[in-house]
Amino acid sequence: MSDALSVPNIQQLPAPQTEAKSASAVPGTEQFLRLNLFSDTTVLLPVELLSEVLTIETGQIVPIPHLPGWVMGVYNWRGDVLWMVDLGHLCGLVPWYRQSSNLSNFSAVVMQSGDRRTASAQAKNQMLGLVVNRVEDIEWCDPTLIQPLPPSTVTPEFARFLWGYWWKPGGDMLAVLNKDAILTAMPK
Repeated sequence: MSDALSVPNIQQLPAPQTEAKSASAVPGTEQFLRLNLFSDTTVLLPVELLSEVLTIETGQIVPIPHLPGWVMGVYNWRGDVLWMVDLGHLCGLVPWYRQSSNLSNFSAVVMQSGDRRTASAQAKNQMLGLVVNRVEDIEWCDPTLIQPLPPSTVTPEFARFLWGYWWKPGGDMLAVLNKDAILTAMPK
């Protein structure tokens, strides 16, 4: 199975104009965590936005009524309330509970609203738990090589959460998520 992005309505995208070297810490590159949302749908999130990777028992999530279906509830994370969101469901994909073979545990990443290197005390309090199908590897990517998505290459629900796409050396295309779009989608 390929790590390439595979979403309904995807069309052929232009080949990359330049490729980053596949090495660690090439000047100008940043770390991105590769997350599997569903089957062949793999996305990237900048590591600088992430605090921790969690494995949580489903029973530790407290459901909150009258919220969108992609809001799973809240979780006690280090004594703080952490909202838990099914990231795939939020992006218009199959909900986690309908795709997972292990419904007793799930993987999540803790995302913060600001860069953890420069976050203020207020920004550190704005955390969100993103439930994913699987947490994969770290990718080194030059952010200047992230290309905008051409119109109609993915479903509108998915497109609104994307920063763009990146061609991994070797030919795989990976979608890069937009943190601000995810945070904006949260109920007020």
